[in-house]
Amino acid sequence: MPTSLTEIAETSRAVAAARGRNEKRDRIATTLAALDPDVRSVGIAMLMGELAQGKIGIGWAAVRDLDAGSAASEPTLTLIETHRTFDAIGAVKGAGATNERKRLLGSLFARATEPERELLRALLSGGLRQGALDGVVLDAIAVAARLPTSDVRRAAMLGGSIPAVGADLLTHGADALARYDLVPFRPILPMLASPIGDLEEAMTQLGEAALETKLDGARLQVHKDEGDVRLYTRSLHDVTSRAPEIVSLVRSLPARSLVLDGEAIGFDASGRPLPFQETMKRFGRRADASGPALEARFFDVVHVDGRSLLDAPLRERRAALEAIVPSSSRIDAIVTSELETAESFYARAIEQGHEGLMAKSLDAPYDAGARGASWLKIKPAHTLDLVVLAVERGSGRRTGWLSNLHLGARDPEHGGFVMLGKTFKGMTDAMLTWQTEKLRTLATSAGVVRGADPTQLRRPGLPGTPADDDGYVVHVRPELVVEIAFNDVQESPHYPGGLALRFARVKRYREDKRASEADTIDTVRAIFAKSRAR
Repeated sequence: MPTSLTEIAETSRAVAAARGRNEKRDRIATTLAALDPDVRSVGIAMLMGELAQGKIGIGWAAVRDLDAGSAASEPTLTLIETHRTFDAIGAVKGAGATNERKRLLGSLFARATEPERELLRALLSGGLRQGALDGVVLDAIAVAARLPTSDVRRAAMLGGSIPAVGADLLTHGADALARYDLVPFRPILPMLASPIGDLEEAMTQLGEAALETKLDGARLQVHKDEGDVRLYTRSLHDVTSRAPEIVSLVRSLPARSLVLDGEAIGFDASGRPLPFQETMKRFGRRADASGPALEARFFDVVHVDGRSLLDAPLRERRAALEAIVPSSSRIDAIVTSELETAESFYARAIEQGHEGLMAKSLDAPYDAGARGASWLKIKPAHTLDLVVLAVERGSGRRTGWLSNLHLGARDPEHGGFVMLGKTFKGMTDAMLTWQTEKLRTLATSAGVVRGADPTQLRRPGLPGTPADDDGYVVHVRPELVVEIAFNDVQESPHYPGGLALRFARVKRYREDKRASEADTIDTVRAIFAKSRAR
């Protein structure tokens, strides 16, 4: 019997109610093991809170306004029917597309039970909040496929798609693992760094380490095979056409095939780095061809002439990098175990206008897609990448803008986000204008804020107030990542995590990051614990 949509809906509900990670994992694994082969990738994507098609032209407003009558009393929808309907919706183009999408969506909802409608609404609005983060789903795939978790995670990182790789492993088991290796033009998720309080702590933790200048640029993964060169962002989008100067550089390097990791960045006439926003003009969805000329600064190489270096220690990868890439195109770096030397290097990086330092273990392999303790990032002040959960309407000079941001950190244990406070500081008029337009597109009636201040004023009925906010606080889909600078973390009875940021201010928006890459509440707790210890 074909897999029904209700099986995914019931699993989603059960996972949302489960308290522990292992319980969530096992419930998902049971469902994955029972999926029909032709819908395995579809089911995995849905349990991750995604549609296999990605964006299909349906937003929250269309779902909110949907009038599909009473829900079906018995489940009849299959998973493959649902998937094909979403395919059809995504394929609609031209005049009348909006009405046709609504018609197709209405027909689907008319046949759905209430639990199925709940799932569909959440998938279409980006609001599936069951705690089934990527890591839990990967663990569930390992259980269902009876494979080591480490092998499944590695295959997913090298394959670039958890649903596609998971379906392959569920179908073919251990035989499929050999298919996932690093080859040019199949981009992998980048290795990530963990924040740490200061340089002395990093040096104590790592001992002798590679120290690199931390650039405020755009992460760039470069693949080469013979004369063909392609550039990928940290989210694996192909941006080859947007930086021909970098393509020319890599094409000239003395290796037949390469996969390099680095940063793209622009510099002013004096050699100081340009602001991040200037660099991103060349990499945004609407790339600005008139943006600054970009230069590449590479810090790692993970493939050379047919040989994968993913498992090689950093000291070996550094040697390979130095043999291939000229110093002018490498990030400034030193190897040292001396704190005084490290501090001098750090001071020089800040003086040159850079963000800070990276400290890396010389013995660590390249752990694609992972954030661990072998790569550490040090900045002069505390910063966190947080997710905007809601925003308040401005008053006084800021009337007409969406101003005060509600900020949340990821909760990897329970799923969702933990609110850490609000801020309206650090915003220029240009930023206020941009965020007002952006956050209006993310507005949703599905509240995502846990622990909002119950004493905040309400002003319902303001002119122009949409139906999906209360007149004062506009809830938004938790998708927009913002880099927040702050002085410290303090205890707070107002928020469920018991912590709040002190003197939080907006540094910049991180459109290059997904919400799943935001910092976690565990990182915030570690900062608080360290401040208490001092």
